[in-house]
Amino acid sequence: MFWFYLAAIIILPLYAQFKVKNTYTKYSKVRSTSGMTGAQVARLILDTNGLEDVKVVESKGFLSDHYNPLTKIVALSSHNYHEASVAGTAVAAHEVGHAIQDKEAYAFLRFRHRLAPVASITSNASWVFIMIGFIFSSLSFSKTLLGVGIAMLAVGVLFQLVTLPVEFNASSRALDQIVALNIIRNEEETHARKVLSAAAMTYVAAAAVAVMELARLLLIFNNRD
Repeated sequence: MFWFYLAAIIILPLYAQFKVKNTYTKYSKVRSTSGMTGAQVARLILDTNGLEDVKVVESKGFLSDHYNPLTKIVALSSHNYHEASVAGTAVAAHEVGHAIQDKEAYAFLRFRHRLAPVASITSNASWVFIMIGFIFSSLSFSKTLLGVGIAMLAVGVLFQLVTLPVEFNASSRALDQIVALNIIRNEEETHARKVLSAAAMTYVAAAAVAVMELARLLLIFNNRD
């Protein structure tokens, strides 16, 4: 059982990263028939949805694309910003999907935004309590420390789970927008869907690993005398 768990937490993230990199690389070489760059796609969808105040900027790094709800900025990695590819179109539309969620006060996005700073602190601090609980297992308070660590870790797991509907919904919005605005045509919709599905797999893998780790620790905690 332990070896199955170990293989899963190693293989799942690696496979997800491999899948998203390969899929993105493949379709980043396929020029979109619209001829629009990622920046132009993002700007068109934003303006169509009354989000003229949201800026589109270039971001450094590979697949560093993101939307910042605090600054109202859609940041696209250099290739997606400048090039007209099916992959760039899908990624740009996805990030704008988050901007539309923000405008509409999408519940899961708001919850994730509020949870993020708490999860960041508890996820890191949790392992301090967990490790102390393991190291000093002979002491009476070790189980309490382990329990505190697990509870703090659970906040991070909750954040991972809340992220799933946020990302899936943004991808759904992205596809709706690029089809409705005739940005992609014919088989390009299938290609764009593959890019978004591969990207979503990284979040699914992260959530699955987080849940498995939490479950393992809960089993250890319940088996403590």
